Amino acid sequence: MKIIVDDLATEYRDEGNPNGPIVLFLHGWRNDLHGFDALTHDLAPFCRIVRIDLPGFGGTEIPHETWELDNYMQFVADFMQKLGLKVDVLIGHSLGGRIIIKGSGSNVFHPKKIVLIASAGIAKRKTVRNQILKGIAKTGKAITSIPPFSSMREKLRSKLYRYAGSDYNNAGPLKDTFVKLIGEDLSASAKSISVPTLLLWGDHDTETPLSDGERLSRLIPGAILKVFPGTGHHVHQERPAAIAEAIKEFIGTP
Repeated sequence: MKIIVDDLATEYRDEGNPNGPIVLFLHGWRNDLHGFDALTHDLAPFCRIVRIDLPGFGGTEIPHETWELDNYMQFVADFMQKLGLKVDVLIGHSLGGRIIIKGSGSNVFHPKKIVLIASAGIAKRKTVRNQILKGIAKTGKAITSIPPFSSMREKLRSKLYRYAGSDYNNAGPLKDTFVKLIGEDLSASAKSISVPTLLLWGDHDTETPLSDGERLSRLIPGAILKVFPGTGHHVHQERPAAIAEAIKEFIGTP
């Protein structure tokens, strides 16, 4: 289904039990709403499941300018308002979790419960990769546009991009947005979350490592952390049945 939100054609799905709690899923970077297909299958008999393609992903249009996290947060709030959704449970993976942490911590979202799956938002150390990303964002284009550096542009850009990593390299027109998103530390927002929160993590996650989940569990008051051995960043796709059971138990479905 399509709807216009903030002047962007937006793809979403609305299915499941109309009498159950309303659950809104937000996907991660380079993913789309179909990443939750297996969870939707298991939860739909008990919940009304709403899934959305975030701007720039899946069937939703790319933003007309560089977005920050606040833009994505407001987009989700506007989507809920347009559909008249009073969401009971917000569930987010990676980037989706980042949006939920910011929106819930700042009282833009008002769910009854939150589920964060391998969610991003914890500030990383000043690694070489992160410094390269900042350098690309601030000076990369300018440097390679000045002679004699212009003749080296593609070679230098290729080398920098290799260090920057696949998420940046494959971001296309969202490269500047990606840099802005990963630069924000959400520790203060996490501390301000006041609703029951469940954290679901894989112990082999190399993108948002388990240490991030452990830190979030300390920051969010009363948060519960469940770890799934042998799984990585997409734990909800690797172990969908187990993740669905954990979610059902947490939100109180039969």
